[in-house]
Amino acid sequence: MSCVSDSSGLNKALRQQYLNLPQGGFCQITYIWIDGSGEGLRNKTRTMDSEPKSIADLPEWNFDGSSTGQAIGSNSDMLLIPVSMFRDPFLLDPNKLVLCEVLKHTREPAESNHRNCCNKIMEKVKELHPWFGMEQEYTLFGVDGHPFGWPRLGYPKPQGPYYCSVGADRAFGRDIVECHYKACLYAGIKICGTNAEVMPSQWEFQVGPCEGIEMGDHLWMARFLLNRVCEDFGVVASLDPKPMKGDWNGTGCHTNTYRESHRETEKAACRAYSCLRPTRW
Repeated sequence: MSCVSDSSGLNKALRQQYLNLPQGGFCQITYIWIDGSGEGLRNKTRTMDSEPKSIADLPEWNFDGSSTGQAIGSNSDMLLIPVSMFRDPFLLDPNKLVLCEVLKHTREPAESNHRNCCNKIMEKVKELHPWFGMEQEYTLFGVDGHPFGWPRLGYPKPQGPYYCSVGADRAFGRDIVECHYKACLYAGIKICGTNAEVMPSQWEFQVGPCEGIEMGDHLWMARFLLNRVCEDFGVVASLDPKPMKGDWNGTGCHTNTYRESHRETEKAACRAYSCLRPTRW
């Protein structure tokens, strides 16, 4: 078996004893943002006196950008601007997870803040009501960098039996996949499916349909939850596009897009087909 992290072996029953303690009416809010790499996710948590009902109830916050690749040490304060709120599947209600945009101290978007530009474009085309669906593939690894479930020496059997598979010799890490799915549903993410992929220990989840900027918000929060669930199990989820050299499947994120006119065309085609098909098969 692949090496798992030491923290995953801590006493979870003892941990649960503390998680079950009442919060005294307070609420824990975890702020989440994309770091300077444009790929990594960071987070930190604060206490609020009551449960926020909307983004408007959440204050701005700040962090040290010199430690996340987003600022120099001599002027490192960066601002966290809440943009999307979700239920917290780890600390449970009334606690929240909040996706944030990052601004410089001048209130200009950080270089890694691509959401700001994307949102401006989505606002310009909002009358088209663009829908998106994204299919995110990922690969599970041990903390030692070895693919989860792969033999310590050599390789698993060639690709073929792993896609949408079932069985201990074919599906590696299903516990993680199912926990991530449930966490997304609890959080309010528009996750719509999951399946095992072509390479062993490779999986995919799908998010959507989402309209406009909501697509990016839900996908990034689903990625955060994936990494957070993997942390509990002591493994690592990689989005590397070619995680293993040789005749092994690559990993991608496929995008599907529709606008309102496309949806109306499809509806009309379906209605026409319904009229033409026989009533009895």
